[in-house]
Amino acid sequence: MAAGSRGRRLAARALLALPAPVLRAMAGGGVVYQGGRTLDPRFQFLAAQARRRPLGGDLTPESLRRANAEAVEMLGGDRAPGVRVEASSVPGPAGTIPARAYRPPRQDPDAPLMVYAHFGGGVIGDLDTCDAFAAQLAAIARCPVLSIDYRLAPEHRFPAGLEDVLAAYRWGRDNAGRFGAPEGRAAIGGDSMGGAFAATVCQELKRAGEPQPALQLLVYPCVDVASETPSMTTYADAFPLSRPIMDWFMAHYLSPTDDPADVRLSPIREPDLSGLAPAVVATAGFDPLVDQGEAYARRLKAAGAPVAYRCYDALAHGFTAFTGGVPAADAACREIAGLVREGLEGRIA
Repeated sequence: MAAGSRGRRLAARALLALPAPVLRAMAGGGVVYQGGRTLDPRFQFLAAQARRRPLGGDLTPESLRRANAEAVEMLGGDRAPGVRVEASSVPGPAGTIPARAYRPPRQDPDAPLMVYAHFGGGVIGDLDTCDAFAAQLAAIARCPVLSIDYRLAPEHRFPAGLEDVLAAYRWGRDNAGRFGAPEGRAAIGGDSMGGAFAATVCQELKRAGEPQPALQLLVYPCVDVASETPSMTTYADAFPLSRPIMDWFMAHYLSPTDDPADVRLSPIREPDLSGLAPAVVATAGFDPLVDQGEAYARRLKAAGAPVAYRCYDALAHGFTAFTGGVPAADAACREIAGLVREGLEGRIA
């Protein structure tokens, strides 16, 4: 990390370490209370700062990718100590897919490989987006993690990213021994669009007659792009994911001929969820997607899958990338990783 970037990162962390009343005052004062939830004061401050520097009507994939990278660099957490990180790659349907492998210091040889897909609406994000969280998952769940740099829209629209993650899962499952994990078995995970990919991978494997993953980890997943839910209105102006930004993502991710009700885009619309993998589902309270994540967890549970569900009421969408500046986000990610460990050991009901 360059000296200038390191300085900005330290300054951001110092600012967010100020007492909650100070941060709220700097954000305009008062407590943000919506939908029965109170927003974390650090997210409240960041949202206020973002409103003062709107992205504007000339938003492009390139500009939002840069903004995302800068935010992750400033506010992302540090890698968990002792985790070994190696550049990797996976054969994909359109060529080699870049990847990054994380090996924990006390890896459980019986724990399956976790194949992971980052957030970004199918348009932004890269291996750095989920770097800290992937390392945290590896360290706490004691499993290797393979993070996938899938193709992005609009250069590669739906279903390119999904196809990459599905191919990466199959390759990881069959080659897990390279990462010290049992071959022939793997877990799948992701956040936001990555969570949608993870949910859909489980369904696609079922349709293909293949065994289910050992676990599916769905963090604030986007599992329904065809319906309106109350949280779409309640948190329409949330930070960092608002309703206008969601619409912007879909305009770049989908082609005019794509059907939003396609179960590969909206996996919650699959009528039969029986036989799917055990799930850890986590949502953020201040998120237009919170209702659909909770609804999918309920449907999985009703269909017979073991499910651990948590809603982090005070946090906002994307909190896995804010662990360096928002202590509550770091605590949530640690709990999620602990639930993954329990799930891999068959200890969720």
